[in-house]
Amino acid sequence: MDAISFVLGIKSSHLRSAHLRDLVFRGRVLRTSKINKDGSATANGFNGNANGELGSEGEPEATGAHERNDPKSAWVMAVYEDDAGDEQYWKRTITNQGVSEYRINNGIVTAQQYNETLEAENILIKARNFLVFQGDVEAIASQSPRDLTRLIEQISGSLEYKADYERLRETQEEALENQNFTLHRRRGINSEIKQYTDQKNEADNYARKAEERDQAIVTHILWKLYHFQQVIEQSGAEIQRHQEELKEQRRGIVKYDNLLEEAKKNQAKFARDISKVEKHTKQKERDVEAKESGLIPIVEKIDIVSKNMTKYRTRIAPIAKAREGHQSVVKQSAKELKVVEKAQAQWETEFKRLAEQEGRELSDEDLQRYHKLKEEVSKQTSGDQIMLDRLSRQHKADEETVKSLKSKVDTLEWQETKLQDELQEMNERKENVNSQVKHTTTDINAKKKAYNEHTSERLRLAQVRTEKDEKLQEVLAKLLDAEDGKKQTEKDVRLRTVVADMKRVFPGVKGRVSELCKPVEKRYQTAVSMVLGRNFDAIIVQNEKTAIECIEYLREQRRGQATFIPLDTIQFTSLNSNIKGQHRGCRLALDTIDYERALERAFSYVCGNAVICDDLSVAKMICWDKRNDVKAVTLDGTIIHKGGNMTGGQGSRTESRRWEETEVENLRKLQDKLISELTALPESRRGASEEEILQGELTGLEQKLVYLREEMRAHERNLSSKQKEVAHNRRELEAARPKYEQKSRELENLEGSLREYEDAVSNVQDQVFADFCRSLGYSSIRSYQAQQGSLQQEGAQKKLEFSTQRRRLESRLSYEEQQSRETESRIKVLEDRTRQDEALKKELQRQQESLQSELDSLMVELDQLNKQLDQMKTEQTQRGEKVTEQRREVQKRGKSLEGTMKIISGLENDRQLNGSSRYTLLRRCKLEDINIPLEEGSRSLDHLPLDDVSQADPSIMDTDEDPEASTLRPSNVQDYGIRIDYDDLDEDLREASIPSDDDKADGELQDRIKALNNELETMAPNMRAFERLGVVQDRLKTTDKDFEDARKRARRAKDDFQEVREKRFELFNKAFSHISEQIGPIYKDLTRDASLPMGGQAYLDMEDSDEPYLDGIKYHAMPPLKRFRDMEHLSGGEKTMAALALLFAVHSYQPSPFFVLDEIDAALDNANVAKIANYIRDHARPGMQFIVISLKTGLFQNSEGLVGIYRDQSANSSKSLTLDLRKYQ
Repeated sequence: MDAISFVLGIKSSHLRSAHLRDLVFRGRVLRTSKINKDGSATANGFNGNANGELGSEGEPEATGAHERNDPKSAWVMAVYEDDAGDEQYWKRTITNQGVSEYRINNGIVTAQQYNETLEAENILIKARNFLVFQGDVEAIASQSPRDLTRLIEQISGSLEYKADYERLRETQEEALENQNFTLHRRRGINSEIKQYTDQKNEADNYARKAEERDQAIVTHILWKLYHFQQVIEQSGAEIQRHQEELKEQRRGIVKYDNLLEEAKKNQAKFARDISKVEKHTKQKERDVEAKESGLIPIVEKIDIVSKNMTKYRTRIAPIAKAREGHQSVVKQSAKELKVVEKAQAQWETEFKRLAEQEGRELSDEDLQRYHKLKEEVSKQTSGDQIMLDRLSRQHKADEETVKSLKSKVDTLEWQETKLQDELQEMNERKENVNSQVKHTTTDINAKKKAYNEHTSERLRLAQVRTEKDEKLQEVLAKLLDAEDGKKQTEKDVRLRTVVADMKRVFPGVKGRVSELCKPVEKRYQTAVSMVLGRNFDAIIVQNEKTAIECIEYLREQRRGQATFIPLDTIQFTSLNSNIKGQHRGCRLALDTIDYERALERAFSYVCGNAVICDDLSVAKMICWDKRNDVKAVTLDGTIIHKGGNMTGGQGSRTESRRWEETEVENLRKLQDKLISELTALPESRRGASEEEILQGELTGLEQKLVYLREEMRAHERNLSSKQKEVAHNRRELEAARPKYEQKSRELENLEGSLREYEDAVSNVQDQVFADFCRSLGYSSIRSYQAQQGSLQQEGAQKKLEFSTQRRRLESRLSYEEQQSRETESRIKVLEDRTRQDEALKKELQRQQESLQSELDSLMVELDQLNKQLDQMKTEQTQRGEKVTEQRREVQKRGKSLEGTMKIISGLENDRQLNGSSRYTLLRRCKLEDINIPLEEGSRSLDHLPLDDVSQADPSIMDTDEDPEASTLRPSNVQDYGIRIDYDDLDEDLREASIPSDDDKADGELQDRIKALNNELETMAPNMRAFERLGVVQDRLKTTDKDFEDARKRARRAKDDFQEVREKRFELFNKAFSHISEQIGPIYKDLTRDASLPMGGQAYLDMEDSDEPYLDGIKYHAMPPLKRFRDMEHLSGGEKTMAALALLFAVHSYQPSPFFVLDEIDAALDNANVAKIANYIRDHARPGMQFIVISLKTGLFQNSEGLVGIYRDQSANSSKSLTLDLRKYQ
């Protein structure tokens, strides 16, 4: 990297050495090497240097001689092949003395020519657009906006114009300042010429106008004195008349005051009675609410108990129906059993009768023979008979067992069917109760939700009320503070009164400065107050004469002091208008206030040379850096005076608060709004009542849910018991059915064995009873026995049938009786519960009736109280109307009295003012030696005292201990024995009204005197005016020439500066526009991948669009899926990717043919290294070569070739190894 940087002209400060001579290698040279003339070393006579290798010159170290001969020089040669395929050889040599030599194609050139050759190939040494050092990436990622601006200036070439830009800007400012100075000087000379010319013309008419003015003054004074005297006399008569009226009015006011006080006392007493009734009414309302709240849970309990009773009655009906069914079955079974018993008895009787009818009678001999043969048969078949008898008995017993088992199986099957029906019925009742539980639970949740919503709403309203109360208190505090700031001192009130009186007496009084102007913006209030300073309460008047009259008036009336600003004679210095453009945060104080244009001279004087600055730094720049002779005031009230001294700190805000009327009005509107919002909020008591109702309903539902769950548990217990019964019956049936089937099979087998033995016995019987049967006519002995035994067998069979039917009926009868008893027990339990609930309901109804009775009583009392309260309020309204009527009468007479007092006060004030004005005019005549005509015998003006201690103070009338005595007679006005002769005064002027603002006669006299005075003032003679005029005209010629020269220099400096400025801006803007357009796509390419196809975003932001090179340029980069953050908050890899995007964007502007990158991937992971490699591979092309120094496989495995540098010790030079990877790709 050092070799490439060295041969391409990079300074040593960017290399790994403090001086260029340190680049010469001073290491050991092999003994077998030979130092060549070009600085290389040859091993065994072989010259091993090559293009682009670093060589050194010197002798090999002689080990035996202990001598050392280090190389004296070193060089690097770069071979550059352009787009046409032509090669150029650039070589730079450095000696150990630090001297560089440059060669191009083996020709020696200067450093400038060397640089120009490189720049011709777009290799910019100063901008370093062809290489990136190892630390450049980190430096670029952390550089400031101004550093980035400097980088773009280097790339664009606009940095070359920086020195000319700054030098020409200073020249332009200096020329402009010189031009302004010459211009002001020329204007001053022109003003002097005009002044001296006017003074020369005025001197001629001065004497004539002075005499004419004196006569006009005498006429005006006579006219004013005459009318002052008339007003004094007329006012005295009017005062006497009005004082008589005043006495009558005061007596009337005392009478109505007494009536008003009596009405107020009655109203206050009645209001206390109303308050007691209202308090009692509210207590009754609270009692009613308490009773209603207590009534709600009782109603809910009655409802629950009624529902339980209805439910019990509903459940009793099917159970009673089932009981009736069981009883009917019992009756039917008993009836059937009686029928069977009766049928069995009838059958037995009939059977005996049939047996007697069908039986055949044998003789005794035949019977004996039959018995003998039967004994013979018994002998022969004794064994078979025994077995047959035993089998017959067993058959009979088994047959009975089978019948019993069959009856048991039938009974169990019937019971199972019955139990299943009952189980289904119980499940249905359980589901019904379960649905009621769910419905009740849903109702409870809904009530709870409504209760919580009511509670939340009440709490929210309470919070809103609290917040609005706090805001209202805050607004009230601000209003109180504002009212405190608006409170005027006694001095201010007195000054306002004085100004108002002077406006009425002297038409030329305009008002106070603070009343005639207002800051254009609120932020200027403090600064404008500091600018006005002692002139804040100054009084602006039309002319100097009015100011003098006002001063005399204040002195005579002893009403304090004031500063007056006459518009006609006030002098002020005009400001330099160039101050406006010197800084955006600076403006003339005169431009920050609103005022009438007619008063511009006064406010120009008041503001003077003051300027208002945004902060202290701007004020310092205006006063100290720019050296302007002005007073600078900051927005917070800090002042830098013309002398350089500073005044600071927080002063009084009384003056600035006088302009805050708008803010106070907004606070009042906010106060009204908050009060209306608080009034509109619903009452919290009503919400609490609704919550109590919901809570009562919720309690009732929860109690109902408890009852339902208890019933649910009872159903579950009954259901479990019934299921156990069904299971037991099923087990019994499952045990009985196999026994029945087994016994049936055994019975069939036994019947087969029985038939075998019967056949054996029958054979023997046939043999033994053969003759006996033939003799009696029977086919066989069995026919005889059948005839005799069929009836017995038939009877036995019939008996068995009767017995089986009777047992079945008895079993069914027993089961139905048991079921009937159980049903009766359940009905009894339900009836007991019903009776309990009915008793509870009666108790609750009794409580309800008691509470309702108390509630009705309270409601009646409450209605009576409300009616009484309405009547009292109506009467109170009538009393209030009466008080209002009395107050109106008092106010009416008070206004009449006040009007009379004002009239008397005005007349007395006019009397005193006219007396004072008369004294002032006489005193003026004495002081100014104005001769006015006096009557014969009148005292002269010399007897007029200059201090009028005997003049009455108009305020004495207001502070007298006896107000009635003070109005009995008008105050005396002194005339000092001076009587004026008004014979010379025209009749027209005598008949004119008292002087006022619009009085025609006074206006004409004043205009006449004013015109003459103005003419005299403008014609003030200056005897040296002609002499001074010639001198000033000579100075004007010299100044005109200097101004023309200064103007030309300023125009020339401006043109030169604009030319350099435009060139610098054009170069910079061209580079910035290109880089700004490229930075976004490049950063997207560097940050996109398969998972993030959109990539990140990056852009440049210019702080100053007019002259961007004077300010910074901000670089913003947003990695994919990340929000905007400053560059310093990005990770190391993200900073590196952002810095590389900026480097590639900068390089894309006037790109060099190759780009050397030194370990730019040091802070990157493999994924980002792969993105860099892909970007380099995509943008590498003919005419654009990337040379990358890297230690990561992600970069060099994707390159087209690898180059390795090593040192050849024998040749004392570097060697390179290259590997072309394109044939492997």
